[in-house]
Amino acid sequence: MFIKRYLHDILIAVEAIIANRLKSILTALGIIFGVAAVISMMAIGNGAEQEILEQIKLVGVNNIVITPSSYSLSDGNGGESNGSGQPTAKNFSKGLTLLDVEAIKKIVPTVERITPVISFNYSALLNGISKPVVLEGIENHYFDLFNMQLAEGKRFNSAQIEKGLPVCVVGNNIKEQFFRQQDPIGKYIKCGQIWLKIIGVVERRDYTASASDELGISSSDNKIFIPVQTMLLRFKNRSLIRADEVLSANKGGGGDGMVVIYGGQEQTEEPVDTDNNLNQLDKIIVQIKETEQLNNSATLIKRMMLRRHSELYDFEVTIPELLLKQQQKTKKIFNIVLGVIAGISLVVGGIGIMNIMLASVLERIREIGVRQALGAKQKDIIAQFLSESTLISLTGGIIGIILGVVLSKIITAVFDIKTIVSAFSIVIAFGVSVGVGIIFGYLPAKRAASNDPVVSLRS
Repeated sequence: MFIKRYLHDILIAVEAIIANRLKSILTALGIIFGVAAVISMMAIGNGAEQEILEQIKLVGVNNIVITPSSYSLSDGNGGESNGSGQPTAKNFSKGLTLLDVEAIKKIVPTVERITPVISFNYSALLNGISKPVVLEGIENHYFDLFNMQLAEGKRFNSAQIEKGLPVCVVGNNIKEQFFRQQDPIGKYIKCGQIWLKIIGVVERRDYTASASDELGISSSDNKIFIPVQTMLLRFKNRSLIRADEVLSANKGGGGDGMVVIYGGQEQTEEPVDTDNNLNQLDKIIVQIKETEQLNNSATLIKRMMLRRHSELYDFEVTIPELLLKQQQKTKKIFNIVLGVIAGISLVVGGIGIMNIMLASVLERIREIGVRQALGAKQKDIIAQFLSESTLISLTGGIIGIILGVVLSKIITAVFDIKTIVSAFSIVIAFGVSVGVGIIFGYLPAKRAASNDPVVSLRS
């Protein structure tokens, strides 16, 4: 009997909504746009957070990246000069070298893994097909530092690393471009003037365009990885550039190519360093055992490197994970602000429902009086008008959810911003829309129920 009685009130509310379709739609607009805003904003926030988490995986956990940097002898950071703007013997630095890697291994107790990285741009050639590639000299720890898995084959063994044998691990794009459906393991590919035997293929990884090189993030799909000793012995070792080339580089000159000495013989290589980089290494990547030790370890590495580099700041020490976590924190604050703004739009929508319902009560005083005269109690009138406001808000919430999902897809397609619509955001938006209808509909329902039947009928 209880359900039947209030079901009748709900049916009357539905009839009233249908009879005033235009007014009901306009009333629901605030809820529709409010819910859509909440879902789309939360989708953008979820997408941004997921993207940062993926970037943290790409840069590796607890990694410190040491890279070469230019320095000025006149700004107080470079030490002394001989008056002509060139470094003296007292403060001369050879840049990043393998000796720095060995020193970090021995001196810094918190080091878990470490690898040098040497990068050059080359052309890979096979069966008349030539493609530009990035050739990187690394150690096996590189794959662990960046959470890289091999889809096929294996990593370098100790003999290949120590002897600098011509072997390589290739990215997925290299396999697709040169070998297609063939198994590349055991086959050879020519890079520069050297034939390299393929022993492994890196698993394809999703790479976001917003991932920054300064954080050490780059796609591995178009790279050929070789042991660092192979790079130094068979390709190029910048630490063996002749003295006259160093002098020429310091004066801002330089020829069309670099003269490099391999085993006492001079060979001319095509220039691949557009920034006159004279460092033996392009990067040193250090993994620290615990996150809490990152800052202290970075400070210790910086001090040690300064001593080794004659107090010259010709390097930079970066902690990608901490930078990304700071960025994540900033985005979370931004997302909270967006959520609050979207929530305010829901409140505005609720106020709109309350205003329309109050106006509706004044227009329907005779209807209310007739129902009261026929025996309807105050709780019946409250149930009727509360049902109307809740149904309007509920319908607006459903339409808003659909619109919010569509908006998220449009944002991704048009602006290339990653969005993730979660079930949690839908439940929250739907629940809030229903709550808004109940809260802001109660006052008009209460006012409608408080009308005197006699006065209402006379009106």
